[in-house]
Amino acid sequence: MEKPTDMVEFETMLLARHMMRQSPHPRRAAGHLDSSAYTLLSRISVEGPMSIGELSAAFGLDSSTLQRQTAAVLRDGLVDRIPDPDGGMARKFRINAEGSRRLLAHREENMSGLEKVMADWSVEDVAEFAGWLQRFNTDIERLAENLWPRPES
Repeated sequence: MEKPTDMVEFETMLLARHMMRQSPHPRRAAGHLDSSAYTLLSRISVEGPMSIGELSAAFGLDSSTLQRQTAAVLRDGLVDRIPDPDGGMARKFRINAEGSRRLLAHREENMSGLEKVMADWSVEDVAEFAGWLQRFNTDIERLAENLWPRPES
């Protein structure tokens, strides 16, 4: 490796691979959320009801992609389509009780896996890693001019 960013690129590639392998295959795990549903539900749970246009801007994806993703979570009974609470014309997607339950279960599964990986890490090491990871993500978001809202600590 010639420069430190070469190592960061390589390690983030491995991280993405490891994260994909940790998730059970959707056909093998009844009720398991795929990555697009997990991300979509996470965003709606933090921001509240969102329209296709708002989701498109938030994710930087075209509306047809978001229409497919929202149709899937709607079909799976994870969100409800509601009139805009602010009186706008567009209908919005709101996470419902089943979506919240499955999102929480998926998060707990993820956290359990992370706790296994970092079982020998000190609390300080985990906190320091979380800080660096947050900095890395927020710098990406800043450059993309699209900050991701974070839940209250």
